[in-house]
Amino acid sequence: MRDERTQKLGLAGDKITHPALLSFIARNYTHDDDGRWYFQNGPQRVYVNLEATPYIARTDPAQGFVLHTGEPLALIDDAWITGNGDLILEADDKVAQIDNRDMAEYLEHLRLDGAAIGDEDLIAWLGDAAHPGKLTLETASRRVPVQRLAEGEMAQHFGFVTRPAAS
Repeated sequence: MRDERTQKLGLAGDKITHPALLSFIARNYTHDDDGRWYFQNGPQRVYVNLEATPYIARTDPAQGFVLHTGEPLALIDDAWITGNGDLILEADDKVAQIDNRDMAEYLEHLRLDGAAIGDEDLIAWLGDAAHPGKLTLETASRRVPVQRLAEGEMAQHFGFVTRPAAS
């Protein structure tokens, strides 16, 4: 969270750790028709700068994936991997990047032409758009094809604004 002075100086701000405030923000987190994400605080909209996707997901042994808002990310509809190796999931019109701390765990769920994939194979697949193999993500309920996505195209592809400002 950044106050006006911190914003003007371009500083990072303070991490929000208060449970009640985090819960309030999660309940009121949404977006407008222009793809600007914010949380509603009474009559005021507090716009959110996005470092990645609108949601960040963590793995959960009981629910599979859970968004930073606490919601489970149910059936995965689509999956992408960026050139940096970030895994992006879409489910129920929610787009989430897998928390980097959970990526190592989820690499074991990737398959290239149905077989387990090693780091070298994944790097080769990512680096060669003409690579002949079909990459999939095995989830508890289905096998999801994984597509390549250029890092700089994420916001445009999914229709969100990374640095929103009020109209």
